Amino acid sequence: MGVSREQAAENRLAIVAAATQLFRERGVEAVGLSELMKHAGFTQGGFYNHFESKAALVAEVLASAMAEKNAELVKNATAPVDESTTALRRYIVWYLSRAHRDDIDQGCPVAGFAGDAPRLGADAQSHYASGLDDQITILAGLIVQNGSPAVAGQHRTLREQAISLHCELVGALVLARSVAQAAPELSNEILENAERDVLASLDERSSQAPKSQKNR
Repeated sequence: MGVSREQAAENRLAIVAAATQLFRERGVEAVGLSELMKHAGFTQGGFYNHFESKAALVAEVLASAMAEKNAELVKNATAPVDESTTALRRYIVWYLSRAHRDDIDQGCPVAGFAGDAPRLGADAQSHYASGLDDQITILAGLIVQNGSPAVAGQHRTLREQAISLHCELVGALVLARSVAQAAPELSNEILENAERDVLASLDERSSQAPKSQKNR
């Protein structure tokens, strides 16, 4: 008896979900198809009913992970904040938190797949680059909300600021994760120092913004 289209679609999603988890935890190259399919609850032979190659699966994993996390980022960016903070500050504090460091399965895919990206196929790299570029655009919008002198034509452009900020956040998270098991205290120090410096720099830039811009 054949599998219905609905069931086939559900099976495909289950494979993508299993692959996403394993790829994030151990890296793309370290996960074989047999292990992956077993984790998803299927036999290895069924893999090619859904994907023509592992590279095709990796590309779909990247596309799905980027789209899902960026949609979540947009949703959180527009969520209400109290007067003591801004959406950008809230994002920075979350990004550099111990909870985010430890949540590799559901965390930022830009950081989660940073080590794999250079070795992935062209389609997967394209999805990674597109997702990264979208995050930069979203961050630029958060900078506007926070108050930025770049809006008035001063200093660097919004995109330049967003790129620099994203590099600081992703770099700190990747380093903190890389030593989290071997040197947990160092890992915590990386996050704490990065958060302090990023927020201090943010406060300095915000204080330089024109009053009319801050009150938007």
